[in-house]
Amino acid sequence: MEIHRIMQQAPHIRKSLLQWFQEEARDLPWRKSQDPYHIWLSEILLQQTRVDQGLPYYERFLVALPTLPALAAASEDEVLKLWEGLGYYTRARNLHKAARQVMEQHHGSLPESAEILQLLPGVGRYTAGAIASIAFNERVPVVDGNVKRVLTRLFNIAMPIGESATEKKLWAIADALVPESAPGDFNQSMMELGARICTPRKPDCDSCPVFSECAARKKGLQEQRPVKKPRKAVPHKEIVVAVIERDRQYLIGRRGPDGMLAGLWEFPGGKLEAGETHQAALARECAEELGVEVKVGGMIASVKHVYTHLKVTLNVYRCTIVSGEARSNVHTELKWVHPEEFDAYAFPKANHKFLDLLRPE
Repeated sequence: MEIHRIMQQAPHIRKSLLQWFQEEARDLPWRKSQDPYHIWLSEILLQQTRVDQGLPYYERFLVALPTLPALAAASEDEVLKLWEGLGYYTRARNLHKAARQVMEQHHGSLPESAEILQLLPGVGRYTAGAIASIAFNERVPVVDGNVKRVLTRLFNIAMPIGESATEKKLWAIADALVPESAPGDFNQSMMELGARICTPRKPDCDSCPVFSECAARKKGLQEQRPVKKPRKAVPHKEIVVAVIERDRQYLIGRRGPDGMLAGLWEFPGGKLEAGETHQAALARECAEELGVEVKVGGMIASVKHVYTHLKVTLNVYRCTIVSGEARSNVHTELKWVHPEEFDAYAFPKANHKFLDLLRPE
């Protein structure tokens, strides 16, 4: 659809959505705040996270770190602990890095333009547009998953989501629609519509404020939009975990600063290689990671966990060191900790599925 045709529909779409948002918007704490830090935090928290899941984290985060300078001054351990269980920990590390960058390069104030905001770690085009339009009233578009769904239905776009040509088209449409006045409210109305009305399955078309403008609905294609590429099969990995005990303390290591689950604490272990038994894999991993020989005891638990692009089964065994002194060959740091101290460390969510089994009754 040509942009000039979209511009013809734009006034009615804007008016209808803004009126609906004013009357029906959810009562969310970041919408009551004009503090750019609060708005930024909410946007980072809600990336790949539902509002009901992210809300307690938002509130807890602001109690502990109520200002941007407080976030910048916090340790990475403190930030990761506040984020623990939410997943996608790169978001937390980038938030922390960005806060320090703002303090060093922008005198402690978030940049007001989307273009400059995108220079901060973890702030892409969508997040920059959301912060700039909501906090600073800049006329810039936003395109997240909810907005993509709304736009592909509203204008009956059959191009597959995720392809560069589709992304370019959606951003162009979003840019054409966003008004000069109240751009933040309009962008939020698009996201709100996708979250509550124009849902992935069984959209509530009868309650939609732009029902009359929806090209896909007119053709009965609303549930066939957006068009998605076929999903690839999610790989599964078998993992062995060594719970090494000494004098009522357990050995944990901190993951390096890069890659999946960076900076979190974990028990030693790793992937099972082809043809290996659990016992052989544990012996190999402990030798490689720690430089020690271990005796493998009984299984504590076998737990399953699903990441975005990976499924894992953690096979957890009690182990004791029979030769050598543990050293950090892989981890940035090793610690012997009592189970009563587990709460002071940020562990991957999968580890929490067996941590209670190690605590004293």
